[in-house]
Amino acid sequence: MGSQAAYVHGQQAEAPREAEAPRGRLLLVDDEENILKSIRRVLRRGDWDIETATDAEQGLRAVEAFRPEVVISDFRMPGMNGVDFLTRVKQQQPRAQRIMLTGQADQQAIEEAINRSEIFRFISKPWNDSHLVLTVKSAFEQYALQAENERLYTVTQAQNAELKLLNADLEERVAQRTRMLSQAKREWELSFDCMETPLCVVRARDFAVRRANLAYADVAGRSIEEIPSDTTCYRYLFGRNEPCTGCPLPAAVESGKGARGEVRQGGRTFVVAAYPMAGDERVVCTYRDVTEEQSMTRRLIETEKMAAVGQLAGGVAHEINNPLGGILAFAQLMSRDAGRSEADLESLGLIEESALRCKRIVESLLKFSRHSRVEDRRPFDLSKCVEDAAVLFRAQLKSMPTVELSVGLAEELPKVYGDPGQLAQVVLNLLQNGLQALPAREGKLTLVTGREGDRCYFAVTDTGTGIEEKHLPRIFEPSFTTKAPGEGTGLGLSIAYRIVEDHGGSFHVDTQVGQGSCFTVFLPIPLQLERLP
Repeated sequence: MGSQAAYVHGQQAEAPREAEAPRGRLLLVDDEENILKSIRRVLRRGDWDIETATDAEQGLRAVEAFRPEVVISDFRMPGMNGVDFLTRVKQQQPRAQRIMLTGQADQQAIEEAINRSEIFRFISKPWNDSHLVLTVKSAFEQYALQAENERLYTVTQAQNAELKLLNADLEERVAQRTRMLSQAKREWELSFDCMETPLCVVRARDFAVRRANLAYADVAGRSIEEIPSDTTCYRYLFGRNEPCTGCPLPAAVESGKGARGEVRQGGRTFVVAAYPMAGDERVVCTYRDVTEEQSMTRRLIETEKMAAVGQLAGGVAHEINNPLGGILAFAQLMSRDAGRSEADLESLGLIEESALRCKRIVESLLKFSRHSRVEDRRPFDLSKCVEDAAVLFRAQLKSMPTVELSVGLAEELPKVYGDPGQLAQVVLNLLQNGLQALPAREGKLTLVTGREGDRCYFAVTDTGTGIEEKHLPRIFEPSFTTKAPGEGTGLGLSIAYRIVEDHGGSFHVDTQVGQGSCFTVFLPIPLQLERLP
């Protein structure tokens, strides 16, 4: 009683603080009324709702109706003991905190209670009042904490479920965005690779190739899988050990603007354009092979010069034709004079023959230099056209005594329809090609005409070096030539092919390496012309 009295005294001193204790529902179960009263008296200032029961059955009914937050039960009770009772309480009210009153001899019961009913605390009889109050307060706090934990758990579960949905939605959006990015990347790569212009992305500080298209890899003769790498552009593309002369990349990086330059490598010329990426150390470089373009430009200039020379030659030939006519006329008149010696007649005959030869050369020049027009097309004798071209070509052979030209012209060929001036150009071009094919300008050229079925033809044969089989499919391509620089433009056969095709004709080529070549041009015979008497 002394300890209980001291506790009551302490309760009175601490009354203001106890009045602030949280409100809760408390159930006391004991078969002794005086114990119930004592406990109730100790706990009455705790501001708790307190219900009592004298046995376990009554206590279970109270649990069902009262739904206490804390249950204090004696161990030894008639009928159902405290362990079984608190186990039932746990089943009905899992969150209720369970406290057991035990005697000193009930240690085994304590262990059993802990194992079976999972009690919160146990209080030994006789109890200490302050210990009892603190135990009950702790039980209510534990109940509140457990309730809060359950509430937080429920909230957390709801938030987790919501977060799971959000994550699923986010993952779907990320997957969709990834698919879109992959598709955009693929479309960009396809567009990048479809460009015929070689293009690459280079790291400015060390010229390392970071990305390139298929055209770039084709120029380099390498696999596109080698990119990206730390290989420099000048090594990857040209096999060089140092940056290319004329490379515009440094100037573009320094100025921050696009720059252009010409790079020459392996006999090829490339116009390189460099465009720095804003806010990045990378530069986009494009390469355009202008070798053929520059060569074509030079050849066109030469062609224009030749055209001008042809016009000049035509004008000169026209002016020469008049005095030649006078020379020829006077030589013929003088040869008719009576009393001329044999020596004079021989000399006048040579003058007349030379004048006639000059006149034929001049006439051929005039025909050759005349611009082709649609109205110039007419029926003509192919052998006469070929003979005129041969006359012009023989003048070139005067300085080459080691070259022999043999001409065999068929007589009474059916007339063909076309522009004799243009076809004469074809004959001259084939003769010129045959001359250039002769090694050391020694050998024989043969020019013949004839008929084969419903076609007439002329053929130029040389005893030159012949054409390699690998070059045959390309000999009629513009700008293609196997001759040394300065000996051919590569335009002659292309133009000749176009002229023959425009006349409805065709080319046939026979060649053997080391033995020579034969170019034959077939021209159709118009049926209405062949039937003329």
